[in-house]
Amino acid sequence: MTNHSSPSPEIQAYLDRIGFKGKVDHGAETLAALQHCHIYSVPYENLDILNGVPLSLAIPDLYEKIVVRRRGGYCFELNALFGWLLGELGFSVTHYFARFWRDETNLPPKRRHHVLQVEAEGSRYLCDVGVGGNVPGRPVLIKEHLEQPQGTECYRLDRDPFFGWQLMERKGEEWRLIYSFAEEPQLPRDYVMASYWCEHAPESIFRQGPMVSIRTTEGRNTVAGDEFRVFAGKEVRTLIPQTPGEKREAYKQYFGIVLPE
Repeated sequence: MTNHSSPSPEIQAYLDRIGFKGKVDHGAETLAALQHCHIYSVPYENLDILNGVPLSLAIPDLYEKIVVRRRGGYCFELNALFGWLLGELGFSVTHYFARFWRDETNLPPKRRHHVLQVEAEGSRYLCDVGVGGNVPGRPVLIKEHLEQPQGTECYRLDRDPFFGWQLMERKGEEWRLIYSFAEEPQLPRDYVMASYWCEHAPESIFRQGPMVSIRTTEGRNTVAGDEFRVFAGKEVRTLIPQTPGEKREAYKQYFGIVLPE
């Protein structure tokens, strides 16, 4: 869809899935609203990897999983489908690989994260709905050294001659690197091998335990091992389900994820 006509039923179902109620146009505020709605509605999760369910990056399969079955996914799934949605809505979208630095003690691999460059109103923005930890809830204008507050958070993009753009977050008086990316456009098939490694390699972090997270209006909900954590402001409430049934109910209550019995 590349005009202002009503979205197709398929696209409307996606907009309903993320709770988007606004006017569909190609403006920067619409782009920001779409990203905001997405990260508050679709969880980041690696449960299929842990349960041995093969992943597919084909758009029809991602649509079935995320929109129809109301599941989540990780970056190669979430940003692939979100990029498709934006393209169907008429935005110009370019797909990149990123090198994820946060929590890494060694040089991380380049091809482990999928990010989007999206054009709106003559400007380029970094968009990303595929990170489990704190990242920008709204698009980040791709402009060097521009501090961009988002509520209580603040981000900026720096440039490195080798690693390219560097997404930085402010922590107190310190700026910390989240990830970097070079402007090397990728095709959908370019992500298949990287995703396969993340899905199957014994040393992949995605195989070590549940990585589940979603933003909420109060904070965020996460899973760490067997522990479900509900962050609301400065308070954290934890619970450990004791039975498979209780665990399925917790995933449904806190993440909207319905798992098979």
